[in-house]
Amino acid sequence: MADFSSDYGLSSGGGSDKAEAAELQRLIAIEQQKAQFQAQVHNFTDVCWDKCVDKPSSKLDSRTETCLESCVERFIDTTLSITNRFSQMVQKGAH
Repeated sequence: MADFSSDYGLSSGGGSDKAEAAELQRLIAIEQQKAQFQAQVHNFTDVCWDKCVDKPSSKLDSRTETCLESCVERFIDTTLSITNRFSQMVQKGAH
C-alpha cells in the first residue's frame, strides 16, 4: 500500500518544514479549486435544467438540447465576464 506522501507527490525525506507546508498549501488550493469548479457545474446544471427541461424523458429532444447548450454557454460567458471585470477592478486597486 502506498503512503499518503507518495500518493500526493509529497517528499517523505527530511525536507524542510517550510517546503512541506508550502506543498500542503498548494495541494489545498488545488482541492479548493476543484470544489469550486464542481459547485459551479452543479449550480448551472440546476439553473439550466429548471429553465430547459419541461418533463424528463429517456431522451432529450432537439429543442431541449439546444436550450441546455445555450444556457450553459451563457452561464460560462457570464461567469468569465464577471471574473474578468472583478480581476480588472482588483488590479486597478492594487496600483
